Amino acid sequence: MQRRLPPARSITLEQKRLFIFPTAAGFLFLAMLLIMLLTAINYQNNLAYGLTFWLAMLFVIAVHFTHANLMKLSVTAVAAEPVFPGQQSAFVLQLDPAGRKAGHHAVQLIWPKAVHVVDVSPCCSERVSLYLTVAGRGWYTPPRLKVVSTYPLGLLRCWSFVYLDARALVYPKPIMAPSVRRAVAVESTTGITDTQGLDDLAGFQVYRPGDPPRHIDWRSWARGQPLQTRLYASQSQQDHWLDFDDFEAGTTEQRLSWLCSRALECEKLGDDYGLRLPGFEIAKGKGDRHRERVLRALALYGIDGGDS
Repeated sequence: MQRRLPPARSITLEQKRLFIFPTAAGFLFLAMLLIMLLTAINYQNNLAYGLTFWLAMLFVIAVHFTHANLMKLSVTAVAAEPVFPGQQSAFVLQLDPAGRKAGHHAVQLIWPKAVHVVDVSPCCSERVSLYLTVAGRGWYTPPRLKVVSTYPLGLLRCWSFVYLDARALVYPKPIMAPSVRRAVAVESTTGITDTQGLDDLAGFQVYRPGDPPRHIDWRSWARGQPLQTRLYASQSQQDHWLDFDDFEAGTTEQRLSWLCSRALECEKLGDDYGLRLPGFEIAKGKGDRHRERVLRALALYGIDGGDS
């Protein structure tokens, strides 16, 4: 099957990719036709002959329509959402009619514990999201996708297996880090250390790229004033280095999980932080893009070189 249907980013279902076979209802229908034919032969009833052959003709026509419902359907892997182990990653797929004027009706997309039924109109493409639970750090490759159709009568099942060249990035599992071997160098960047809570506004500063969006003073910016960031009494911005060699013990996976937890904690506090891995370093920073870069480096450490 893998040799006949190789993986690809975009796959169009053609004749050699499609399989068709009667469903349970289809076999029951054929058994009924056989009984009707034997009855017609026994009683030599022309009306029974006519009804039997007419229903048999419908079955033959259903073979054509069921097969044609998947013919020329194009399935493309668009994106996959990076997640942590044990979470569900959303794989976004795009279905295109590929010039079929009648479109595609009641198409079932089946993955383990993920089933989605979609209609693809003849004039435009359709995007769907399938969710799969992932496990383990690194790249997660989904299983083969089964595309099924029983349209229009449910008497036959036409299906195909689609191996999509798609993968989701799985970050290390965040685990609370133990005490580090040496004191981490910390440089305070503000003098605000009161811990009364985020409700106590302490002032404003000029916006810097990477400041958390929730701290930006959007109201003053809407009035035409320069973009600035709110400072709170409990906001203590610090610089941290997250170093792989900070810990006295622990396996590689444990250290990556500890560093992941510390990175998320620094981002939550709004602190600047950098990452040091053996043979690789990310300068200090903060913000969503910086967080994604750090988590990606942790996820791919030892995989694809770790600096992808």
